[in-house]
Amino acid sequence: MGLEEDVAALLKAKRLTISVAEAGTEGLLAYLLTSVPGSSAYFIGGVLPYARSLKVGVLGMSAATLEAHGSVHETTALDMARRVREVCGTDIGVSTTGIAGPGGGSPQRPVGLFCIAVSCRDGRERSQEHRFGLVERNANREAAARAALALLKEHLAAEPVKKR
Repeated sequence: MGLEEDVAALLKAKRLTISVAEAGTEGLLAYLLTSVPGSSAYFIGGVLPYARSLKVGVLGMSAATLEAHGSVHETTALDMARRVREVCGTDIGVSTTGIAGPGGGSPQRPVGLFCIAVSCRDGRERSQEHRFGLVERNANREAAARAALALLKEHLAAEPVKKR
């Protein structure tokens, strides 16, 4: 059984719903979550806020947060996860934000830098920063989406998330 199936089983068993906000993985996480038959029982939808204007306009993020931390930061990822959970009315929100490459990186924020986060209705949250450093754009995106699934699985297995 793969990560997708493990996460699906946990979401179904706990009767939880999930939504995603993806900037950097461009829908790959949503694709993986919905690749399991019966995903409509838990997957509600998501947002691909690639542009800052969508992060502020659609998700309702603070422009000050984005100015202070930038688009690729754990604080930003946590805010994205919280906001998508609230906008979609789900039990869990998951976010990815990163620099897939091959361009766009800097010494402080290199290609392959991704931040992922999980926010649950019960207040528990987790975030991680990863520096995959892979050469190929899609390899970084795939690594980030899989890391998000792994974080979600760990989060779901650790404690029960309270259903609303």
